[in-house]
Amino acid sequence: MNHVEQNEYLDANTLLMLAEQAILQYPKAYQGQVKLLCQSENATFLVRTDKARYALRIHRPNYHSKQDIESELHWLDALTESGIAVPQAILNKQGERVLTLALSDGTTRYAALFNWVEGDMPTTEVDPTAFQQLGQITAKLHRHSKTWQMPESFQRIIWNHDTMLSAEGHWGDWRNAPYLKKSDHEIIEEAVARIGSDLTTFGQSADRYGLIHADLRLTNLLLQNDRIGVIDFDDCGMSWFMHDLAAAISFNEHHAAAPEWVDNWIEGYEREAHISNEEYALIPTFIMQRRIQMMAWVGSHAQTEMALSLGTDWADHTVRLCKKYMNIISKKASTCKSCFFMVS
Repeated sequence: MNHVEQNEYLDANTLLMLAEQAILQYPKAYQGQVKLLCQSENATFLVRTDKARYALRIHRPNYHSKQDIESELHWLDALTESGIAVPQAILNKQGERVLTLALSDGTTRYAALFNWVEGDMPTTEVDPTAFQQLGQITAKLHRHSKTWQMPESFQRIIWNHDTMLSAEGHWGDWRNAPYLKKSDHEIIEEAVARIGSDLTTFGQSADRYGLIHADLRLTNLLLQNDRIGVIDFDDCGMSWFMHDLAAAISFNEHHAAAPEWVDNWIEGYEREAHISNEEYALIPTFIMQRRIQMMAWVGSHAQTEMALSLGTDWADHTVRLCKKYMNIISKKASTCKSCFFMVS
């Protein structure tokens, strides 16, 4: 895979102008005040009309094709039909759900408008068992994924060991992470090699690998009364189902409460679906893989608010986690999730 630009190079004002142009392509009922909410892989805007709110997403270049985005929308349609609260894309005046926006420099951006999913984001401060809800809804998504017949045209990003952790991965090279010392590359390389070996043995059979959300954190969960809404399917693609557990604690794998979060996630998940012994044994492997994948993301998105918020010692925490992980492996210790977090 060739290296591609990882960031949106348009400034906030240009993106806002683009969003305002995009919203004019929708019926009058959807046209309103446009405000930038956040910018990560995409730029997401709040569109507020007299009667409702909507979310407009403008995709950065070189990440998803139009077919990729349309495939995401097919899964959202199917999840809605199954009773899971997810965003629904809205048709523009021409009956399209994925818009192609032309820029003066000859490039294009894809955009889609979604209904606003109501609800409050759960936090562990308010509810220590919030990860149980996260695990439970993740299991429902997996159950749907395992039985859903994808359209023939379905095409989504593949999150395997190489596309996550190789130097040519989707998010770049983890070696470019800020504040990572060159002297620490070796221990991470050892961990990457071991993860790859173990996941090759584990395999990609349909009971353990398939279509997943791939970024299902508390920030993408919305609670309203008894209903759980799930948002931000932009990273959804093909990977191991337990990658969704690893993604649940993204950036915070070194946190003192991480073992409790993982316990709660598993408890919630197993209300709806079963985690096999083979999957359970590899939980530390999936968590370590995700952490190194996020090193690559931070390296290629170093100027984002999220990356800057991590501070100067986040890379050092990653190195310590790698040492713990390799310590478990070398001692052939129990591969329980708690050992991964607690071994010094």
